[in-house]
Amino acid sequence: MSEVRKGKKTVLVACGTGIATSTVVSDAIEKMAKENNIQIEIVQCKVTEVPAYESRASLLVTTTIVSKEYPFPIINARAFLTGIGLDKLKEQILEELKK
Repeated sequence: MSEVRKGKKTVLVACGTGIATSTVVSDAIEKMAKENNIQIEIVQCKVTEVPAYESRASLLVTTTIVSKEYPFPIINARAFLTGIGLDKLKEQILEELKK
């Protein structure tokens, strides 16, 4: 297992299938990180695959329900799909990426 590298965060982007909605969210997070000069690695996955990345993840951004607790923050990203509360969501994600 690889360790989290200082300065570069691993962001898990999870949805039910790991395909459609996670792609929309991944693209948006990647763009935000670039605009703010933040080095990240994005891993798109199904929510059921999150435990496999638990040891190296810094943040989980998801469009689905997560019933398990993890040692990293979990941010609900449904606003990327609905547009409601999107600015606040982006601020919340950026805040976590800057830590």
